[in-house]
This record gives sequence, structure tokens and C-alpha cells, in this order.
Amino acid sequence: MRQDVLPHWAAPTPTTPTTRRIQIAQGIRDSFSAGLGIFPLGIALGLLIIQAGLPWWLAPALSLAAFAGSLELLLVGMVATSAPLAAVALTVLVVNFRHVFYAFSFPLHLVKHPVARAYAVYAMIDEAYAVNASLPEHERSAPRLLAMQIACEAYWVGGGLVGVALGAALPAPIKGLEFALCALFIVLTLDAFRSRKELPSLLLAGASVAVALILTPGMAMFTALLLFVGLLLPRHAVTARRTVQEAAGA
Repeated sequence: MRQDVLPHWAAPTPTTPTTRRIQIAQGIRDSFSAGLGIFPLGIALGLLIIQAGLPWWLAPALSLAAFAGSLELLLVGMVATSAPLAAVALTVLVVNFRHVFYAFSFPLHLVKHPVARAYAVYAMIDEAYAVNASLPEHERSAPRLLAMQIACEAYWVGGGLVGVALGAALPAPIKGLEFALCALFIVLTLDAFRSRKELPSLLLAGASVAVALILTPGMAMFTALLLFVGLLLPRHAVTARRTVQEAAGA
């Protein structure tokens, strides 16, 4: 089909500086909802680092080297207890392995520049994936995606620095901050159940935890995560096959 007879919604539109600025502004606005959760969690990270007796610069260093909220909160405790490097590496692999599945539907193809694409992969966190998934496909663009991701990282790094400052100013440690990670996953689980009706995934996660607690109570988290990843692989294959069959039937 010739380009001049394409429907108006399928025809490529040139990206002018004005259009790019509008898309960047839209990306920053898209990040506001995610920022409401990212910034306070960053504060909790900074407070945990100070209360663990670690240097303040570890907050921005962790946020830049491993931009993943759940992982960073786990790493604080592991660094504070001088955990073996092998345990740290296994934790990073298991906790962040879910990002492999994000890449199946995250619109990395929109980002053409290799450096910008590398950053989009690096900043593909849970919140960025969720925000992007809520956008109609025709409204997605590389400037909007990257602006949203950069804003999310700014909330996280900024929250960590605020947490460090608060931790240094408070006379006594705050108890219960270690529950921040558990609370994060509870919120993400409830949100996934409400918005996407992922009941099978929730059941698979519950089964993984139950089996892990019975078989390996001393390292239940690692076992549960490994089991959950192993169960998600065939579920993804079944879902993908069903989608193809429905598309062929339509």
C-alpha cells in the first residue's frame, strides 16, 4: 500500500521540535502518578541507609547503579551484613528476572538511538511499565517514554537524598521501615489484581510461596521466586498461543 493512501491514523507524522516538547511534557505528566509512590519509597531507602550505619552517598550510588526499588531495599540489608558476593548476585538475578517478561511488550522499538534505547532498558522499572501499559498505543512515542522514565528516576534519587537528610537530622531511628518493601509488593499485587485481573498469576505466586515454605523454610524467598519464574514461563507460552489463535479466528 502506498504511503499517500494510508489512513490518517496510520500515516507517519514528522517529529518537530514543538511536537517533541509536547511529548516530553506529556511524559513528565505521565510520571506524576508513579512519582507519588516512588518518592516516599526513596525516602525510606535513604532512611534505611543512614539507620544501617552506611555512608550517605550509598543512596544515590545504589539508585544509579541498580535502578530498582525493591532490589535496592534488599541490598541495603545485605551490604550492612556484608553478605557474600554470590548471594548478592543471586538476589539481583532472581528479584529482577521479571524484567525479562516486561521486554516482551515494552515499546523499546520506538527508541531508535542506541544510547537512548540502552537507557530505556536500564530504566524499565515496574512503575514505568505500568504507566506505559495504560497509554493507548497510538499515543506512545520515544520522547514521551524517555521523559517519563527520567522523571521516575529523578523522583527515586531525590527521595533517597531527602531520606538521607532526614535520617541524619532525626535523633532516633524510625522502627518499621523494613516493612516498606513488603508494603510495596502488597500494593503492586492488589493493583495488578484490580486492573488486569491476573488471578492466575496470583494463584501461582501463592502456590510458589507455600511450596517454598514447606521445602526450604530457611531460604523460602529465593525458592519461591525461582518457582514463580518457572511457572510464569509456561503460562506466558499458553497465553501467547491463545492470543495468536484468537487473532487467527478473528
